Amino acid sequence: MAKIDYDLIIIGAGPGGYVAAIRAAQLGMKTAIIEREHLGGICLNWGCIPTKALLRSAELLGHMEQAAEFGINTASVKANVPAMVARSRAISAQLNGGVAHLLKKNKIDIIWGEAKLTAPHIISVSPPSKPAVEPVHVKPRQTKGHGVYSAKHIIIATGARPRTLPGLEPDGDFILTYFEAMKPETAPKSLLVVGSGAIGMEFASFYAALGTKVTVIELLTEVLPQEDPEIARLVREAFAKRGIEVFTATKVIELKKSNKSAKVKLLDSTGSTTDRTFNKVISAIGVIPNIENLGLDTVGVDVTPMGIVTDGTTATTCPGIYAIGDVAGGPMLAHKAEHEAVVCVETIVNGQRQKLEKLRIPGCTYCQPQVASIGLTETAARDAGHNVKVGRFPFAANGKAIVMSEASGLVKTVFDEHTGELLGAHLVGPEVTELIQCFVTAIGHETTDEHLLQLVYAHPTLSEAMHESVLNANGIAIHI
Repeated sequence: MAKIDYDLIIIGAGPGGYVAAIRAAQLGMKTAIIEREHLGGICLNWGCIPTKALLRSAELLGHMEQAAEFGINTASVKANVPAMVARSRAISAQLNGGVAHLLKKNKIDIIWGEAKLTAPHIISVSPPSKPAVEPVHVKPRQTKGHGVYSAKHIIIATGARPRTLPGLEPDGDFILTYFEAMKPETAPKSLLVVGSGAIGMEFASFYAALGTKVTVIELLTEVLPQEDPEIARLVREAFAKRGIEVFTATKVIELKKSNKSAKVKLLDSTGSTTDRTFNKVISAIGVIPNIENLGLDTVGVDVTPMGIVTDGTTATTCPGIYAIGDVAGGPMLAHKAEHEAVVCVETIVNGQRQKLEKLRIPGCTYCQPQVASIGLTETAARDAGHNVKVGRFPFAANGKAIVMSEASGLVKTVFDEHTGELLGAHLVGPEVTELIQCFVTAIGHETTDEHLLQLVYAHPTLSEAMHESVLNANGIAIHI
């Protein structure tokens, strides 16, 4: 090849893609990023960020309704759904502009369009099938939006999209994915959420806060199937107290749409069926990787239904082509994509391959109550051959949680009985999505219970429950 346009081209400007571009530019690589729709990807525009904005509104609504308990007299409290949605969209737009600014600052070219690999180092870019959503506030550097480009290295970071099932195809009216569920004009009177992973439970929590009668169904035997079963049960119980119906080992076998509702037939594990009617249905059965129409077969990149095959260090089966983020398989988390991006680029530059330790990646669900975890569950630790000791401490015995009037939930820690190594931590309760980082650091440094026992935790804080859980694992908890 006579001429190489770039050292690196990234396909996809989501959390993995734009972080890879910035790190590459920092390391002196001439870099371009191809995006067909919007900077920041699903996470920034339709996932992590706007959903948390909506959930924050729901949380404040709940606090307002609880104000009398704190000695505060308020007038009637009412949700303004359009204003909540407008705020979430404005936050996404703000951060979208922030990504554009960072790309401009690092002199990264943006190529608007749809990419297709035609040879190991060659990408053909065609005009996007729908108009690209360019940032409003900042004009980034930009090359021609279509044509043929070459690069020494190519990173695929095309993300994932909602999974659909036959009979539950989204129509934007009665059957919704997270795209439509994120922009309600009003709160429906009744809602069925199909799937109890993070997406399903967060939307269930949000709509319940608006006064919607919410029902959640899960095909497996417990909600939040990726979590420790003990934690999942506590979430299920908390949902029941909020009036949210939860049915596990249940699936939709028939759905019929009428003028104003969807009539659904549910089948449970006993073979019994139930007919229910809902105003809206959210399909939250996971996501599938965006691997189509990229020319992967042309260049010899192997794929499976789970995504692009890599060697664990982001390298694909075609030399010079890498895959990161959701398109490379789970866990499908923005922070996993960002970390993979840095690892991938640094590997390209210095040649030292690093494997991502997936058990050291935390998972967070921002429903009410919040859920956060890292490492092995108690069952997984035993199955892996560990003799374990387990610590538990309820937020009901934590002073700060009581002050906040959020004294439900649990901190659970799992240690290897012989070495004392922290194998896993699983939390449900107030602000646990922030608290988890302490355990992330501990597992990252292969910390033992003995180390954690010696730490001093500020009082009164929620984090004291973490300390007490470690104490409890050793039979010396103070406050229970």
